[in-house]
Parts: sequence; C-alpha cells; structure tokens
Amino acid sequence: MGYARKVGWVTAGLVIGAGACYCIYRLTRGRKQNKEKMAEGSSADVDDAGDCSGARYNDWSDDDNDSNESKSIVWYPPWARIGTEAGTRARARARARATRARRAVQKRASPNSDDTVLSPQELQKVLCLVEMSEKPYILEAALIALGNNAAYAFNRDIIRDLGGLPIVAKILNTRDPIVKEKALIVLNNLSVNAENQRRLKIYMNQVCDDTITSRLNSSVQLAGLRLLTNMTVTNEYQYILANSISDFFRLFSAGNEETKLQVLKLLLNLAENPAMTRELLRAQVPSSLGSLFNKKENKEVILKLLIVFENINDNFKWEENEPAQNHFSEGSLFFFLKEFQVCADKVLGIESHHDFLVKVKIGKIAAKLTERMFPNSQE
Repeated sequence: MGYARKVGWVTAGLVIGAGACYCIYRLTRGRKQNKEKMAEGSSADVDDAGDCSGARYNDWSDDDNDSNESKSIVWYPPWARIGTEAGTRARARARARATRARRAVQKRASPNSDDTVLSPQELQKVLCLVEMSEKPYILEAALIALGNNAAYAFNRDIIRDLGGLPIVAKILNTRDPIVKEKALIVLNNLSVNAENQRRLKIYMNQVCDDTITSRLNSSVQLAGLRLLTNMTVTNEYQYILANSISDFFRLFSAGNEETKLQVLKLLLNLAENPAMTRELLRAQVPSSLGSLFNKKENKEVILKLLIVFENINDNFKWEENEPAQNHFSEGSLFFFLKEFQVCADKVLGIESHHDFLVKVKIGKIAAKLTERMFPNSQE
C-alpha cells in the first residue's frame, strides 16, 4: 500500500507539473509572437486609443477564430489534464467561457455597435451588475454599456424606472477615477431628460465638489463639468451652484484650453438667467483674469468670455442694483467689470496683438458696460 501511494503522489505531481509547464509555454509563446508582430510594424496588438472610452479593452482582437491563442490566454482548471477525454472537454469549456467573456465586454465597450442597444431585461441585469460588483474592470464595462444606452431617448425613461439613477450615482463615491468618469458620463447622458434632472438635482452639490477638487484638467473634472452644464441648461436648478461660481472662475483661469471652454459653457448658462446676475457679480475672480486679454489667448475662449460679460450687462438693472453696490467686495466680478475699460484700452492700444473681431467685441463690451452698468464712471 505504501509503494502504491508513493507512485500515486509521483504521478499526480508529474501531471500538475506538466500542466503548469504548458501554461508557461503558452504564455511565453504568446508574448514572443506579439513582440515579433510589433517588431514587424504590425499595429494589431498596439493599444493606441489613448484616453478614449473603452481603451482598456482594445487589446482584444476582433478575430472570431478562437484557436488563435496568441491573442489571449485561457487559464484551464487543474483537472483539465492533457491527453484525457475529460481534460479535453474541460479545456473546451474553459475556452468557451473565455470567448463569451471577451465578446460580452467587447459588446458593452463598443460605442458604435448596434448590439449595444439593450432590452429592458438586459438593462436590469447590467444595473444589478453595477450595484453588486466591486471589481473596477467589471464596473467600467457595465457603465460603458449603460452610457451607450442612455444616449437613446427611449432608454432614459427605462433606466430611471428600473431604479438606475441612484445605483449609478452611488458609484460617484468610488476612488477609482476611471470608474467615476464613466459614472459621470452615464449621468450626463441621462440628464437630457426633465424628469431625470428633477431626480438628479440632489447629487449636484456632490458632483460640484468632486469636480472642483479633482485633478486639474483631468477626465473626471471635464466629465463633471459636462454634467453640471447639462443640469443648468434650464434655469430651474442653477441656484444650487450659486456658492461655487468663484471656484468655476478659478478653474477657468488655471485650466487648459479644453477646461476653459467647458467652464465657459457652464457660465454662459448661468449668465443667460437674470436671477443669477447678482450671484455672478458677487463671485470672486482671480487677478489673472485680466491678463487673459493681454496675451495671445485662444480666440474662441476670449469671445465666449466676452459673451458672458455681455449677458450679465444686458440682465443688469441699475436702479435695482445701485443700492447694493456696497455689498460687492473687492476682487469680485463686479469690480473687475468696473475696471474693464482700463483693460480694454490696453488691448485696443496694441496693434496686431488680437485679430480685428476680438478688438471690435472688446470695444463694444467696454462701451456697453460704461453706458449701462457704470454710468457714473463717465463723470
């Protein structure tokens, strides 16, 4: 009995060792073939998607040939022994599971595929996955699927009725920036709906705080700004952001061109609402805001900022705000606009510094401010 037991243990050890060697061989062979392809200049396995949505899944091939093992590695269970009938069946099942998982994630991650339009039952399953899973890569794939479906008007009501709004909003508490960005994109697509906006307003303060405190110019910050911009298309919920306008001007001053333009879209929504005029004038603005007109800034950025100033001026009622001038503190937008004529004179006095359209717009805004908001400054 002792001899037979020893022979059994040795045999089992040899089988397990052979399986491990085979896995290592396949892993090495796959890496070697990938290196050879890259050396030959092939782009099939090169992930050049950058920061675009779904980039983490682009390392999978679109080839439906499951026998191409160099494109993906399938980990087989220990009992899938080579050379046995049971082992062959177990290996086939493992390959099938890996193929189904790969195609499922590709289906969810492809924004241009017609297959991403899910039925209500499928949406329910995806929402359950978002609610129950804690793995970032699963959450990301599920949120991409939801975001693609939320782009369709008929799905926005379905996702809301399935209880999807609080489920996705809960993901905003995650520390994973990629998952948080995908959750913000889903909420942004869902917010193009009046009823969804009414229910999402309770999350605006959290989104605003996360946007302001996120890394400058990050994808999370831009996604948050887009959601807040959608939520302020109408005047109904703009008051929620009244205390954060100073922070938006700070982001505008410090951010890159993309961040500046996204902040300006939000400020334009606020500036078109007469009820937000006083809140905008009270906001503290960075001292560097004036230097924006003294250097070769992007033309679109300057023109949009001038439109913000013009809308504020058009909504300003002197007879109502004259008694409240003492309530505007130094460094506020009110005092910046009061001194805007000095800034305009500098810009208009520098030839070939800005193009003609920008100079004309600056002169027009300066004249409007002097005539409407600060008539006493002419004396």
